[in-house]
Amino acid sequence: MVKKLITQDTRMFLTGNEVIAYAANAAEAEFMYGYPITPQNEIMHTWCKLLPKTEAGFLQTEDEISAGFSTIGGILAGKRAFTATAGPGNVIMQDAQSMAEMMRIPFVCAVMQRGGPSTATVIYAQQETRLTCFGGNGEGFRIVYSTAGHQDLYDYMIKAFNTAWKYRFPTFMLADGYQGKMREPVTLYDPASRGITMVPTEATLGGANGKRPVNHVRNTFNLEEELMDVLDKYQEEFDRISPEIEEYLEYKADDAEILIIAHGIVARSAMTAVDELRTKGIKAGLFRPITLRPLAVKPLRAAVARAKQVLFTESANGQLAQMVLEKLYGLQTPYATLFKMGVGVTGDDIVQKVESMVKEPATV
Repeated sequence: MVKKLITQDTRMFLTGNEVIAYAANAAEAEFMYGYPITPQNEIMHTWCKLLPKTEAGFLQTEDEISAGFSTIGGILAGKRAFTATAGPGNVIMQDAQSMAEMMRIPFVCAVMQRGGPSTATVIYAQQETRLTCFGGNGEGFRIVYSTAGHQDLYDYMIKAFNTAWKYRFPTFMLADGYQGKMREPVTLYDPASRGITMVPTEATLGGANGKRPVNHVRNTFNLEEELMDVLDKYQEEFDRISPEIEEYLEYKADDAEILIIAHGIVARSAMTAVDELRTKGIKAGLFRPITLRPLAVKPLRAAVARAKQVLFTESANGQLAQMVLEKLYGLQTPYATLFKMGVGVTGDDIVQKVESMVKEPATV
């Protein structure tokens, strides 16, 4: 039994990576598998530093391929296991993540995005959005939470374990190098104190003395039609549970004439921009998707329909925007974009862009 370090509300000043390690312990995680890659290394470092107190486990594998499949093995054995990665590591972990999709394994992974393509930078980006949502050879039957700060990191890391084990789809917490490296105050808590009960884990394979009945979890199919039958059922189930999972945040969006759509830490910059724009008499508001998979489509469409203009902004070349625009088909609200590939978007950036939209309204 893993020993939980946080038994009462505790205020701490931590990096985001440290927060994730503490959150995994609060969620009763038993094992982490991983391979070093910036900017997620301190998740592993902190997890290992805490091992003498938590009595949990850790294995550094030879690469992210092994980390992904080792995590699957731990989960199949009934352990509340998880991993974390970034950038190129996220790329080569896609095979394991696709297997988790197909075999309905409650795979939990924290992704600390970095700039690409390839090695590129080790600092910051939102360029792993599509990769995390739809990577691998499959249809993207995944649940992806996009966090905006340290309290989010703690809350949604805990939630990721419960979501994964309840619905048995791979679940990701999508953050970035800024959140991983910066420090800010955060309230750590025991989930039980918030009425959160951790979903029990169970072994899929094996069993005491080999007495567990054989459970054939398939990842390979001989016929295309056989595969399609399985995927049709997965799609039906994913659509059915989506309303239970979808999360979003609206900030001063009820009367917004210019609606900003942003996720993750860029949404945090957008909130400061909205406040400044309101002081200047510009009715700006924010719609922040928290779940990127599945998207909260109905409230998103309603918010866009109320606005006169929309601004998409992200630290990528429209990865979120492309996902959202598909769901907004049929709406005529004009939109503009503020995309900075691999570079942080500041509140000032957004203020200046919105002010330009007031002077010259978008016509797209």
